[in-house]
Amino acid sequence: MYGMAELHLLSPRGFRAAGVYAGIKSKPPADVGLLVCQAPVPAAAAFTTNKVFAAPVEIGRRHIARGRLRGVVVNSGNANACTGERGRRDAIRMCQVAARVVGGEPGEYLPSSTGIIGHHLPMEKVQRGIIEAGKYLGDSCEHALLFGDAIMTTDTKRKSAAVKVRLGRSVATIAGVAKGAGMIGPRLGVAHATLLSYLTTDVQISPAVLRRLLADAAGESFNCVTIDDHTSTNDTVAIFASGAGDATVGAERERRAFAAALLEVCQALAQQVAADGEGASKLVTVRVRRAVSDAAARAMARAIADSPLVKCAMHGNDPNWGRIVSAAGMAGVPFDPQQAVLKLQGTAVFRRGAPVAFDAAKLSGALAAAEVSVDLDCAAGTGRAVFWTCDLSRDYVAINADYHT
Repeated sequence: MYGMAELHLLSPRGFRAAGVYAGIKSKPPADVGLLVCQAPVPAAAAFTTNKVFAAPVEIGRRHIARGRLRGVVVNSGNANACTGERGRRDAIRMCQVAARVVGGEPGEYLPSSTGIIGHHLPMEKVQRGIIEAGKYLGDSCEHALLFGDAIMTTDTKRKSAAVKVRLGRSVATIAGVAKGAGMIGPRLGVAHATLLSYLTTDVQISPAVLRRLLADAAGESFNCVTIDDHTSTNDTVAIFASGAGDATVGAERERRAFAAALLEVCQALAQQVAADGEGASKLVTVRVRRAVSDAAARAMARAIADSPLVKCAMHGNDPNWGRIVSAAGMAGVPFDPQQAVLKLQGTAVFRRGAPVAFDAAKLSGALAAAEVSVDLDCAAGTGRAVFWTCDLSRDYVAINADYHT
């Protein structure tokens, strides 16, 4: 398995995409996108588990049920959430226009939206954007970048990842893009500002296997990201397998290799989402190991990553380890601080119930890095988990205080 800098969303064979500016957002480069295949292909998706889910999520769940889709039609700048029956009609209309422009049936498209909640879509602009996007479909890197632009809201950076993986005698490509900077605390479930991610691969694979592998990968990547622990109404992760390559996922060895490559792409995207959190200045990786179980490790990692006090300390480069230990202790799972060791940037600060002497000024300097590690060893079992988050800054408050007004 190997990644290549020159790979992009459309490197897997069999895909075309476009992104155009339709005037939904206040400024370009793009706010409507299409990512399509020539025919329905094996597909899988995971959606938000928030009980308040957007119209495109409701329609998307219906369309993905058959396990085959032709593509996705997406807009940014408006979430089409909490918009009633009109919102559902608008999500369906997006698919109808995509089908008319690209081909196939409306039920072969996955609709997605991201942006402000509680506003009806400006459908004249959306429809015009879909039609324009259909005219400019292509498979170049530029087309991939414009599609990526079309899904962004408060993001400051594009987010993409891709790898090639050998499956038997053939090589498959897996690629993806994502958006997300605020309202990020995904709890994605399969078969039932926002995190959106779209993945492409040219491997030959069944819808059932693809669905299982996406569920596993999402559980160890996108569901391990938190910026503000606010699960969105629109969270969607979808993967499309064109089958245009020679590689096949059949035998168990091939399945494991493909699963590892898919996880690598998803985790790379998840880390980019965390690093680009609204107002963020650093990526914070929280690792918990030797907990009583994986579930316990996950609960503690999430509690640490979600803590506003921990995130504020990270922003101030403050090695205030008491906030971290206490966050782990309030996770509601077995945890004995008398056995635990906590390290920040590799420096031990707490060991077996007591503080460890360290150079506070030196460690504060280390915490000023763009990437920060928090490692908690529970010395209680074999459970482990990793979460990615970011610091909590004054800019985050300003962005969200002024988001609507």
